[in-house]
Amino acid sequence: MIHIVIDLEMNPVRQSLREIRRQLPDEVIEIGAVKLDDNFKQVDEFQRYVRPEYSKITRHIKKLTGITDEVLEDKNTFAVEFKNFMDWIGTDEATLYSWSNSDINQLKSECAFKLDDFDVQWLERHWIDLQKEFDDRIGLNGNLALNHAVGAMNKNFKGTQHSALADAINTAAILMLMQDEAEFKRTMQ
Repeated sequence: MIHIVIDLEMNPVRQSLREIRRQLPDEVIEIGAVKLDDNFKQVDEFQRYVRPEYSKITRHIKKLTGITDEVLEDKNTFAVEFKNFMDWIGTDEATLYSWSNSDINQLKSECAFKLDDFDVQWLERHWIDLQKEFDDRIGLNGNLALNHAVGAMNKNFKGTQHSALADAINTAAILMLMQDEAEFKRTMQ
């Protein structure tokens, strides 16, 4: 069993493309992931930029992520990079984790829209919303932002927020801590 912690950065589909936006409001522009072994030790990382097909990068997304059209102009599209991601996961039994359900919702929408041959239900069967698990564990009714959860662990956020790989690395740190109940309770006090 392996554990995959994934984070996505997304860009909205151009508003003038109403028919597409009904099915696909956003497109993935970066995939970041961390692979953990069955002991929750990190064994690999995955990071790819993805060229969107239906829009230029918005000013807001440029400011938030630092990703520009120039960065993406020679990158592969989602179909290629999602296949690369699935190949990177491999054939071992895997559980996928993300900080909130926005990433699985995006993947389900984008895979359904762009990849006719991918079983979208595979995502549902293998996905865990770690934000919900964390919030439930500490007794929080709301949704704690990733950087606040890292701060609650008395850790500094590693890397730059809204970089898919950095977000995945920080989410993985939370997942690793959650495996040791006594250490988790001690840290969270």
